[in-house]
Amino acid sequence: MPTWSNPRGGAGCFIVGEVAQAHDGSLGLAHAFIDAIAATGADAVKFQTHIAVAESTPAEPWRVRFSARDETRYEYWKRMEFSAAEWQGLARHAADQKLAFISSPFSIEAVALLARGGVTAWKIASGEVTNTPMLDRILADNRPVMLSTGLSPLAEIDAAVARVQAANVPLAVLQCTTAYPCPPERIGLNLIPFYRDRYRCAVGLSDHSGTIYPGIAAAMQAIEVLEVHVTLSREMFGPDVVASVTTGELRQLVDGVRFVERMVAQPVDKDALAADLRPLRELFTKSVVARHKLAAGTMLTAEHLAAKKPGTGIPAVRLPELLGRRLARDVDADELLRESDVVNLESGAGL
Repeated sequence: MPTWSNPRGGAGCFIVGEVAQAHDGSLGLAHAFIDAIAATGADAVKFQTHIAVAESTPAEPWRVRFSARDETRYEYWKRMEFSAAEWQGLARHAADQKLAFISSPFSIEAVALLARGGVTAWKIASGEVTNTPMLDRILADNRPVMLSTGLSPLAEIDAAVARVQAANVPLAVLQCTTAYPCPPERIGLNLIPFYRDRYRCAVGLSDHSGTIYPGIAAAMQAIEVLEVHVTLSREMFGPDVVASVTTGELRQLVDGVRFVERMVAQPVDKDALAADLRPLRELFTKSVVARHKLAAGTMLTAEHLAAKKPGTGIPAVRLPELLGRRLARDVDADELLRESDVVNLESGAGL
């Protein structure tokens, strides 16, 4: 996607490994995720930037009560916070690993913090699509935007897209279903070409299935962006593990997407392909041979002939043409017949 900055210098789908809160508030683990995602060949690492006091109230309910350590959702967000210097350190580490550094801010304060930290692009999370004050602050920064559609009806998506496009900021609209994990029936790959036609912009998939399959299928639609949640192990702690791929699976996904891209980019001409494969064709197809030793002058019948490999003689499909013709010379058992071995093969005349 030419409007997105890819530190690896590659082309094709921009593949993002989403860490979210999988670091569980550990800065060291956040850095470990950067190294692990870089090793998969992905293009970007993505985090979420939470500042509890700026985005939440003490009364915010749990989506899933998963943490025995945090009494409230607010306390959990508080524990997920990193300082400005820590975010800058993560961004530098990503750059050293040739990864784009992306985050989803959840407040204007988080936007300001990240803008100082060197993000490559912004991700608008599903719940923030209607947060126009924050969106306007992001657009003023003039860096590319990925827009998630996971919770929004079309009218909300239309409004957000119009706002981004009016600011002339590079945009990718991502099909997303906010379900953890997302079942196959709700992935919504049909919406990818719909968004491309409706918004005339880059499109992609933000996948929460916890598998590599939707991403590979979406690559067949020439998506520009693919985002998946990542975990170091399925035994890790956190609410998103069930909707994440492991780093080993992310490596498979990256390889699969690149395979699909090469495949789609090279349409095949069937006759040209057959010509290229002629040496193999001669090995795998069959020719007409003598079933047993035959003398010159023998009038050929079905009992005299068989079809056997290799395919370097008279093709097996022509065996019926030889019936009733005479041999011009003695042939041994299993010997491939040649055009000159059968009298007047082309004209059809006998001896």
